[in-house]
Amino acid sequence: MNVIVFGAAGQLGKAFHRLLSEHQNLVVHYVTRTECDLSDPNAIAKVLKESQAKLIINAAAYTAVDQAETEKDLAYVVNAKAPEFMAQYAAQNDATLLHYSTDYVFDGKQSGFYLEDEACNPLGVYGKSKRAGELAIQKVFEKSDLGQYAILRTSWVYGEGGNFIRTILRLAKEREELKVINDQYGVPTSAHWLACISLELCLDSDYQIKSFPSGIYHAVPAGETTWYDLACQVVDSAIESGEILKLKREAIKAIPATDYPLPAPRPQNSRMGTLKLRTILAVKNAHDSSSYNQSAQVGTFPDWRKMVQKYVKDLSAK
Repeated sequence: MNVIVFGAAGQLGKAFHRLLSEHQNLVVHYVTRTECDLSDPNAIAKVLKESQAKLIINAAAYTAVDQAETEKDLAYVVNAKAPEFMAQYAAQNDATLLHYSTDYVFDGKQSGFYLEDEACNPLGVYGKSKRAGELAIQKVFEKSDLGQYAILRTSWVYGEGGNFIRTILRLAKEREELKVINDQYGVPTSAHWLACISLELCLDSDYQIKSFPSGIYHAVPAGETTWYDLACQVVDSAIESGEILKLKREAIKAIPATDYPLPAPRPQNSRMGTLKLRTILAVKNAHDSSSYNQSAQVGTFPDWRKMVQKYVKDLSAK
């Protein structure tokens, strides 16, 4: 089966590369920004036609949240128009589209965990462009009886590449004190885990496409935290792994977001409920012992903390 991965150089794209490269019966086309200009519909059409993909994974996005405020047109082209072109190809060629969205489609003013069908009210250009991409995909498939899609909303992704956790580790070796926001809530998400869950949804044990209900799914691990608590966990995990740091846990100071103003507003609450996805995965794996993620078989997701601990331990071992 043919697969295409857009955004192959990003954290999620690299995670898919590691997973998909293991399977010889998959022909995978990895597409980076230099190989396909996502602002050019002709370029997208060309690589899709050449790939003859039955599974389209769009791990690409314009993710410069603050810069998007001044590059609105580019953000919308990459985050909304490009996914629409991919959806059109999938709908015309009976293919499956996996697309990734964000917690930034919400304004963060609600307490508790957001569900998939709750009202969106993105605060900045980045979130608005990602929401536009969601709506464009849904509109395309509403007009077609072919193909299927999953829009997976996630948050605070970390993997092979630049991210918050790596930044904290670097600063912890350079500084003796650090100030971190303590009133924005969300869930750190491993790119590797997210890729596993995604493939669990759409591939069977023979690595062939399996059907699932098209729609939006929230895909984050269990639990919740703040940027401050995450930073503390990272430092604790690094010390446990034998890292020598200038920064001590008690020297991490909690501050409100108002003390660290940024060009683009962020949602204060990014917590998202995952019952919809967990239920689908549990049902589909009830009679299947072959799984990309064993927790999917029993309808639970692992806690974010254990995955962060392992991630930091693995980084320390390199």
